[in-house]
Amino acid sequence: MSYNKAIIVSAPSGAGKTTIVHYLLSQIPELSFSISACSRNPRHNEKEGQDYYFYSPQEFKKRIEDHAFLEWEEVYDNMFYGTLKEEVERLWAMNKVIIFDVDVMGGLNLKQHFGQDALAIFISPPSLKVLEQRLRKRATDSEDVIKMRLAKAEEEMSYKSQFDLVIVNDDLNDTSENVFSHVNTFVCS
Repeated sequence: MSYNKAIIVSAPSGAGKTTIVHYLLSQIPELSFSISACSRNPRHNEKEGQDYYFYSPQEFKKRIEDHAFLEWEEVYDNMFYGTLKEEVERLWAMNKVIIFDVDVMGGLNLKQHFGQDALAIFISPPSLKVLEQRLRKRATDSEDVIKMRLAKAEEEMSYKSQFDLVIVNDDLNDTSENVFSHVNTFVCS
């Protein structure tokens, strides 16, 4: 088994990727979560250095200037997300297979960077209407943010064919098992 591998899980916001990533981490001990950096405020259940590295937009821009990121995106106006080079180095030094929970463009950038050493999975909602219901149900965003996320999701769906696997999340348990099967095969090869 090669540990210099990467699992990339991408999806529009609200499609279930984070829940699926947590499931994979609980089932496959070789995996370790790559903590992304972002320039937004933490949600009520998120912890610094566990869910994200939280920076102000100014701090994030300074790290961009310092070439600290393997990839980064300005996902929304002045809202940045990225993968720190030092995070990847830290996890590979521990002989772990890295799993990324990233937005769609970040996923494509990571896939391009890692090439054959990565399995890139796109988690698709059954429809944009279902995605809207999920975003509203989680009750973490304002109406304006929900509208912004839905507009972005429509664009992101056009990139799904560029991923190694596209899996529709119409039932979270079934989808998690399906993704597990693919990831376990890739990790053990």
